[in-house]
Amino acid sequence: MLINNAGVEVRGPDGGVAGAADVTADIMRQVFETNVFGMVRVSQTVLPLLQRSAAPVVVNVSSGLASLARASTPDAPGYAYPGVAYPASKAAVNMITVRYAKAFPNIRINAVEPGYTATDLNAHAGTQTVEEGAEIIVRMAQVTPDGPTGGYFDAAGPLPW
Repeated sequence: MLINNAGVEVRGPDGGVAGAADVTADIMRQVFETNVFGMVRVSQTVLPLLQRSAAPVVVNVSSGLASLARASTPDAPGYAYPGVAYPASKAAVNMITVRYAKAFPNIRINAVEPGYTATDLNAHAGTQTVEEGAEIIVRMAQVTPDGPTGGYFDAAGPLPW
């Protein structure tokens, strides 16, 4: 199995997340370098090994902030989040998940949203523990060959794209 858990956010000039008025191509590039390109590099390196497995699984750690449905729905989780680079990079992770799942139907490949977990990424401001956030990652890592693939999930089930 492969668990892609890359996630960085680059701060804007005021020290907060860079919103639409402050995001630059350099900020976008830095975030995409880790969150997207790094994930693709690791996946491409490990794919030959996964293809030899009897029950290969890839879990791409995404974010609820990557949901276009949530980002455009008032009162939805993450609607008010002002950042651009991190959500855009995780939306790219979701698209890559869908395309890889189609290209490699023998591998269960899914994206997961661990929830607002207290980690270095958010200065430990998250409302749940790392153990709580890891639950969906561990669950999806144990998907069997007849389980879902090409999906986007949180602890409660499928998420809207």
